Amino acid sequence: MVNECHTIPFIDKLDTAKILVSGPCRGGKSRWAEYLVLRIPDVVYVATAWDVQEDKQWIERIQIHRSRRPKSWHLIECMGDLSSTIIDNSDKTLLIDSLGGFVTSNLDLHDETWKHNCQILLEQIKAHNKLIVIVSEEVGWGIIPHDTIGIKFRDRLGILIQSLDEITTHSWLVTQGRALDIKQLGLKVP
Repeated sequence: MVNECHTIPFIDKLDTAKILVSGPCRGGKSRWAEYLVLRIPDVVYVATAWDVQEDKQWIERIQIHRSRRPKSWHLIECMGDLSSTIIDNSDKTLLIDSLGGFVTSNLDLHDETWKHNCQILLEQIKAHNKLIVIVSEEVGWGIIPHDTIGIKFRDRLGILIQSLDEITTHSWLVTQGRALDIKQLGLKVP
């Protein structure tokens, strides 16, 4: 759990901010995203991954996430249709965790359909009139996938994150349990 003595970082127009939180596996990105909305009582937590009952480690990871969430938060388990979930909850603060599950659910889509669906998703995020925090895995820092599906996942997620950065008001990179304000520290690649 994030140390409670810290204060939530200054975020312009928190009630309508669009925040991207990305980082490597087990870097603390979900904890940081949860911390950013911790003081908001009515949060819709959008889980994009599904329970895999045969995978004991996966179930344990989901339980850790569940145990950290306040009881007042509403859970929506959303597989591939993230845009509809955003539309259906346009008047609520959303915490979407994470884009990896969304991409995985849509790997079978033809490239043109995928691009179209991403454009709709980006439009819905941009139009969302309340705070929205989106968690995403950073890919491509480790092992290079040797199969087509792994390459497709990595490429689709990487492109989607860059597109999201264009419309978000704040972007955090969370690694080694530390959150870095990318829009403050970084320069846009031309």
